[in-house]
Formats: sequence, C-alpha cells, structure tokens
Amino acid sequence: MPQFAVILPAAGQSSRFGGAEKKPFLDLAGRAVWLHSATTFATRSDVVQLLIVVAPEDRDRFKNRFAADVAALKAEVVDGGGARFESVANALRRLRSGVDFVAVHDAARPCVTPSLIDACFARAVETGAALLAVPVSDTVKRGDSSGRITDTVDRTGLWLAQTPQVFRRDWLTDAYARRAAFGPAITDDAQLVEAAGHSVYLVNGSATNLKITTPEDLALASVMLASSS
Repeated sequence: MPQFAVILPAAGQSSRFGGAEKKPFLDLAGRAVWLHSATTFATRSDVVQLLIVVAPEDRDRFKNRFAADVAALKAEVVDGGGARFESVANALRRLRSGVDFVAVHDAARPCVTPSLIDACFARAVETGAALLAVPVSDTVKRGDSSGRITDTVDRTGLWLAQTPQVFRRDWLTDAYARRAAFGPAITDDAQLVEAAGHSVYLVNGSATNLKITTPEDLALASVMLASSS
C-alpha cells in the first residue's frame, strides 16, 4: 500500500477573516477548525505522517492549547515561513523515509470527507498527481477596478481548485527545489508541479468541501458538519 504524508498549512494571517483568532484555531462544532480535517486524515491506515504547520509566533500557544490533540493524532508541529510555499517547504524537509506521496490540505477546509480523500489519493497513485476541484457552474464575469464588467468569460473547462492536492513525493520535492526558477506567478502546489513538467489530474470535489474565508463560511461549515453527523 502506498504511504502518504499529509501537510496542513495553518500559518497564514487570516487577514480576510478578521477577528483576533486565526481561522484554523476557531471553534467549529466544539473543536478547532484544523482538527476536523486533521482527524479525518489521521485515522487513515495509509497516512503515516501528519504535519501541522503554524506560524512561529503561534507555536507556543498552539502547543499549550492543542498538546493533547497533537499527541493523540501522532502529529508533528512545524514552523511556518513568511508565505505558504515557505511553510510547505519547511514541512517537506521533515518527511520520513518510506513516504511515497504527499498531500497538502488547507487547515481551514474542515469538511473534507473520507470518500473525497479516497478518490483523490487513488487518482494520485494512478497518475502521480491529482487534486480535488469542482467545475465552474456560474457565469463568470471579469471586471475592472471600478467594478464595471469588461468581459464574460467562457467557463467551458474551468474548475475551482480545492484540496487535498496530492503528489508523488519525488515530483513535489523536486518542484520545490526548483521553485525559484518558475517565478512569482505560481499560486498553488499543483501549478508548481505542472511548471516542473508533470501532468496533474482533476478529481471531482464537492461544494461542501469549502474553505473558510469569511465568518459566513464558518457558519455554513457548522451546518454542513451537523447535517453529516
């Protein structure tokens, strides 16, 4: 059975959410946001390493607050960097020998389900790289800085990327080793692996696999978790 490591970046500033508490550490249905997805991954027999990446300024508070959870999940806490790519790079340096694939999953995306993970992991094993995504169903408009519509974008073939994004270990570590050569336009791990010359495949995700960005998202996630319990 292929062995997976899972990286949960939780070192962002949560600037769009607002409030004193960062998104991954907010309470959601009685547990911190990050714990929902972390538990879903940690209970899998094919996940052999779980790495939680937190900002250095949050590390002591995180360990004090979540020490029992980290121990129960057999997780490792990694210092984040100034940007998401630096945080993931720090976690990649901690990978154990024997890990075949690496999954990167947003710590603020708590509603991922075992069946979605199953599908994404299986496709990654088959192809080398895969991510969850949902087809764009709404009409897409492009606007200028004043809010005036400048174009209606053809949505044919457009998908909204989600996580997890899952890659062969050697593909991802090689792509990170060469990241500086690809310039600043790279926005996620899948694009980075594509820039390194590999194909990445789409797996049907779900609208319920939402990323918490606003307080409204947190409320919606609470309803989704309650309906699935």
